[in-house]
Amino acid sequence: MAVKIISVVKGSICHKIGIKSGDNLVSINDNEIVDVFDYQFYAAENKLKIVVDRNNETLTFNVKKEPFDDLGLEFSSYLMDEQKRCRNNCIFCFIDQLPKGLRESLYFKDDDSRLSFLFGNYITLTNITEHEIDRIIKMHISPINISVHTTNPELRCKMMNNRFAGDALKVLYRLAEAGTKLNCQLVLCPGINDGDELKRTLDDLISLYPAVQSIAAVPIGVTKYRDGLASLTPYNENTARETIKIIEKYADICYEKYGTRIVFAADEFYLKAKLPLPNESYYEDFAQLDNGVGMCSLLKSEFFDACESNDNECKIFNKSSIATGTAAYPLICELVDIAKKKWHNLECNVYEIKNNFFGESITVAGLVTGKDLISQLKDKELGENLLLPSCMFRAQGDIMLDDTSVEDIEAALNVKVKIIQNDGYELLSAILDGEN
Repeated sequence: MAVKIISVVKGSICHKIGIKSGDNLVSINDNEIVDVFDYQFYAAENKLKIVVDRNNETLTFNVKKEPFDDLGLEFSSYLMDEQKRCRNNCIFCFIDQLPKGLRESLYFKDDDSRLSFLFGNYITLTNITEHEIDRIIKMHISPINISVHTTNPELRCKMMNNRFAGDALKVLYRLAEAGTKLNCQLVLCPGINDGDELKRTLDDLISLYPAVQSIAAVPIGVTKYRDGLASLTPYNENTARETIKIIEKYADICYEKYGTRIVFAADEFYLKAKLPLPNESYYEDFAQLDNGVGMCSLLKSEFFDACESNDNECKIFNKSSIATGTAAYPLICELVDIAKKKWHNLECNVYEIKNNFFGESITVAGLVTGKDLISQLKDKELGENLLLPSCMFRAQGDIMLDDTSVEDIEAALNVKVKIIQNDGYELLSAILDGEN
């Protein structure tokens, strides 16, 4: 296999030695180049033997360079080949529960080991190749994020509708034995992989410590678009409490034995169970923050610290408002009330956005659509600024799930929109946006 070179930077190392656009990169130092990982790893050496194919003719170029000097080769994509699609048909897959008409990228199911390391994506291991496994071990690539869901092979096959899903667990054990650091995710479905099955999974994964360094348990999300899909019931207060009880018991055992809890329940479990969230120290180094584990506690802690350290004695404040999902609404109200107690003339309204688009069982802010946001805030007192959490928008952008833009919101509601990161200091600063 060879990777096509799209262009060569003028004046670069490879340009000077005669490698051309259109050549196919075959190997570096006799190592086959399949994608970006191979290229970056082997091209970092001082002395290189670069083999390319040019019109079915094999050409060899020898290079001496400083470590990590850029060779100047450019390829059709960052990965240097196609992003891998998921081969599973999981009963809980959120993408399968999306309605038609959203932007095309939302329907793409990735399951790519390279994206796990580069961007923190979770993979199922069902389409990983021997080349990738060997490379992860050889290059000491860590951490790898794995969607485990269950360590019961037969149940995993059923949940993922893939007859190879059980065998894929062998890769997890192989990586752990090689010392690869692993973060694991369990999407829990009531009556399927929780209860005794959850206990089995935690027993198996915790036995792989320290390779398995963290485990996040996340409740299934069930939208109203499940026609033709497996019948699943969302967690309720009682089932959420039962699941938290199991998780916290194992966390306590791990803490006593290893000095770390390893396994954590997502914030959404506590909110569904109507239980107080643990404080920020409980989450240690917040290894599973992207899975919604500890986000609320971290935000609350930062906000408290920001209030205590902020000596701003503003006399005039810009009136503002905050909109968030049903799950985070009580917390945001609590934080705003804390700020109002310190700054008595502060005016900030908090609005709960119910998810009519996906169904009211979906409560997280990250799945709020622009249509719901605009329709529920119309005719509300919004002030000069409307603060919205960044999770409502595409990563590093200003477009919501249904392609509603910040400009669309501002035009519809006649208010200035400010996108706020999940950061207590930034949130307080935005609320206190005023003049002396």
